[in-house]
Amino acid sequence: MHSPHDPYVRVRGAREHNLKNVRVDIPRDTLTVFTGVSGSGKSSLAFGTIYAEAQRRYFESVAPYARRLIHQVGAPAVGEITGLPPAVSLEQRRSAPGARSSVGTVTTLSNSLRMLFSRAGDYPPGAERLDSDSFSPNTAVGACPECHGLGRIHRTDEELLVPDPSLSIREGAIAAWPGAWQGKNLRDVLDALGYDVDRPWRELPAKDREWILFTDEQPVVTVHPVRDAGRIQRPYQGTYMSARRYVLHTFADTRSRTLRAKAERFLTSAPCPVCGGSRLRSEAMAVTFAGRTIAELAGLPLSALAEMLSGAGAGGEETARVLTGDLLARIGTVTELGLGYLSLDRTAPTLSSGELQRLRLATQLRSGLFGVVYVLDEPSAGLHPADTEALLGVLGRLKEAGNSVFVVEHQMDVVRRADWLVDVGPLAGEHGGRVLHSGPPAGLAEVPESATRRFLFDEDPAPVRETRAPSGWIRLTGVERHNVRGVDAAFPLGVFTAVTGVSGSGKSTLVGQVLAGVLADRQAGDEPGPGERYCAAATGLEAVDRLVQVDQKPIGRTPRSNLATYTGLFDAVRKLFARTEAARERGYGAGRFSFNVSGGRCETCQGEGFVSVELLFLPSTYAPCPDCHGARYNPETLDVTLDGLTIAQVLDLTVESAASFFAGTPAAERALTTLLDVGLGYLRLGQPATELSGGEAQRIKLAAELQRTRRGHTLYLLDEPTTGLHPADVEVLMRQLHSLVDAGSTVVVVEHDMAVVAGADHVIDLGPEGGDRGGRIVASGAPAEVAGAAGSRTAPYLAKALRR
Repeated sequence: MHSPHDPYVRVRGAREHNLKNVRVDIPRDTLTVFTGVSGSGKSSLAFGTIYAEAQRRYFESVAPYARRLIHQVGAPAVGEITGLPPAVSLEQRRSAPGARSSVGTVTTLSNSLRMLFSRAGDYPPGAERLDSDSFSPNTAVGACPECHGLGRIHRTDEELLVPDPSLSIREGAIAAWPGAWQGKNLRDVLDALGYDVDRPWRELPAKDREWILFTDEQPVVTVHPVRDAGRIQRPYQGTYMSARRYVLHTFADTRSRTLRAKAERFLTSAPCPVCGGSRLRSEAMAVTFAGRTIAELAGLPLSALAEMLSGAGAGGEETARVLTGDLLARIGTVTELGLGYLSLDRTAPTLSSGELQRLRLATQLRSGLFGVVYVLDEPSAGLHPADTEALLGVLGRLKEAGNSVFVVEHQMDVVRRADWLVDVGPLAGEHGGRVLHSGPPAGLAEVPESATRRFLFDEDPAPVRETRAPSGWIRLTGVERHNVRGVDAAFPLGVFTAVTGVSGSGKSTLVGQVLAGVLADRQAGDEPGPGERYCAAATGLEAVDRLVQVDQKPIGRTPRSNLATYTGLFDAVRKLFARTEAARERGYGAGRFSFNVSGGRCETCQGEGFVSVELLFLPSTYAPCPDCHGARYNPETLDVTLDGLTIAQVLDLTVESAASFFAGTPAAERALTTLLDVGLGYLRLGQPATELSGGEAQRIKLAAELQRTRRGHTLYLLDEPTTGLHPADVEVLMRQLHSLVDAGSTVVVVEHDMAVVAGADHVIDLGPEGGDRGGRIVASGAPAEVAGAAGSRTAPYLAKALRR
């Protein structure tokens, strides 16, 4: 039995996911780093076991009725944990923030600024005092009534919506309408309403054209579809939506970047004439502090805002002093993390992942807690090495305040600064799940089976590769987007290019928005799209036959989407089951083996494999389905086996096991080989998309691309492909990307990993800083040239990597 003053968190019998009855002791009040290859079990130990148990214990103290309202995970599979203080988790959230989310809302600084204006602002004579909600563009009482708090008015007109008036509605005159069934439905509804859909648009009466394009009415009418040969289509109730309403609705609400970009083509955008882009009602804009409106202060860089508040709050009344003091303290943590160039009104979708991560960390720092365990998920992800230095300073302050900081991390510079190292492995999935080392980092040198060891101690220098010569160039002239202003950029073709720079320097803007945009616009062949509007001229595009953009967005938003369905592997597997003798005897087609449609799936859980159990005063919990016990299929479907395995057992195989099982089956073999090639052999075929990290999602997308037959010159754009990857996994991924270039393609990566940059053929370095002090090309050329560039924040770190 350990004393209450035991200085260690002691874990006994941890079996979460692939952990093999792990026993480990970790000292409190330290910076402890958990390392290991992707899928080794380090997150299962740090988050799935230690943090989950701390959270469970806290919830035990909450009233049962209140507990129902809190989303919580089940108890972790662990024998015992002692010496565990309360825990705070800061995981990477990969969901895309909404257009109304901003630096101010992410950090909650907007709340403090609104309170300052509400309580200490200068009001016009006789004006009623406003509460803080009246200064928010995201509330009904604060938002400008004309633009609904967006700051811009989006309008459209007949010329945009109907570019070719010689066409009839049936021939597609209304270009803004959706394609496929939805567009046909709108045409059928118009026909049923009595409008002539076969007459050229220009010959329709003006009042009809006006109503069809701009009405806000949404009449419902019975549609009698024209019968196709051999298909019976029954009448249905169809609702009409005008072209303007459809475009505005799509632009405002869709999460699809493609649909939003298409809708944007039919809109013109201008600052709101009523609020002038401030997004607020006139009553809120009439209130000032130190002679400025809240919109003016929200538009200042945080460093400038802090300077202004320091002077304004010093000699004011007590309320102003207290509120400005609170604001300055909160801003201080954000600027300490190198984000002083951001303004409160900067929208969250325009921020890089590194900026968002640090904003969330700054919010945690301000809480001033002590005696807790902070569990952080790769806090250096998306950070330039220069930004990582500032991060390490902040983690050190958290520890000095009397906290334990447990960090899951792949960045070796962070690992070297740790007090304690827990290395999990040796490999991924069933080949991992053991603690190889728990102690000071220097002790890992004595563990030969650790995959981390050679990278931590620089034991194995990277082989020198001969630099490739470009086969051509794409040149962008006069790029204007966000903080990239008037930049001319040249991207070589047929080589591997790394784009570098501190967070917020404009890398993702230049590559992910402008370069990707001009190529996508050219391939679409339509009117100039957003990409072409962001630069004055673009040459060399004709040399690229295909653009492939691989990002870290999830491959699906529900557990029904998984590795097998996304890569197309599941189609091949279901066909193999349908060809078995047992399936043919029973008349089962491939559809019978899908858990997404009725027929073969278990109807009790609708193919989910689990059911929600209501526990009255306790929170709802999920339990395996009582009928299929998690298999997802009904007994009749599970009677059919392929070489002794049911469809449910095949979905439970790892990629590595499945590759052996399907050896000799070309359709399945191709997908499995590419998944193995990108280092995902440890994932299960049926692993839900919701359980995958951003790095895993990106590699699955890359594997799906690699298995396609490549024709013509392809340009691959990847945004920080090494995020969330152990250096050993990075080596596997880089082999694949370099093989694409060797096969004649072009690869452009936005990257912070200096080992990857050192192995590139060409480097484009942006900066020198972030925000307004960035957005310029500081240096470009071979890695050795950029490593010697004066004024580059990247140069010293790249030079160090080249020496290794």
